[in-house]
Amino acid sequence: MKPIHCSAVLLAGLIALPSLAAAHDPKLHATTTPAVIEAAAQPAVAVVEQFSKALQAADFKRVGELLAEDVLILESGGAERSREEYLGHHAISDAMFLKGAHVQVKQRVARVEGALAWVGTESELHATKDGKALTVLSTETMVLKQIGTEWRIVHIHWSSRTANAAKPETANADN
Repeated sequence: MKPIHCSAVLLAGLIALPSLAAAHDPKLHATTTPAVIEAAAQPAVAVVEQFSKALQAADFKRVGELLAEDVLILESGGAERSREEYLGHHAISDAMFLKGAHVQVKQRVARVEGALAWVGTESELHATKDGKALTVLSTETMVLKQIGTEWRIVHIHWSSRTANAAKPETANADN
């Protein structure tokens, strides 16, 4: 893993923040698709949103409370296999990067099956890196497990790319 790229990819994946986006622009919250979020999944979606908001605020205590102890986080071909590993490694740089980011959730889908739920989010992140504007397209999947009446995140998979990398003419320009 490349440290800078890994951090940007990981952070871009954390952009499932519709409540934060709505705080910047109330119209952004309307870009999510609530029709594909089952009513039973709403509490799990709320945990995903709380996690993202807590990470952006560098509230590591709350981030830790929402993660299962044995959470598995996958991104960029790497893995963090526990809450402690994540909190001691990427969480700090993720929070620093997200601090000034503007997040726009484009699509969200959530489902519940028994004591498990999954929340899939497609987002766009607008940030500044090294003094330059950066737009990142991101996908995120979180799997949550219900323990009693509480939902905890047991798995996260983040994937992202810069917006200009998504344009075919840019990718072919050097060929």
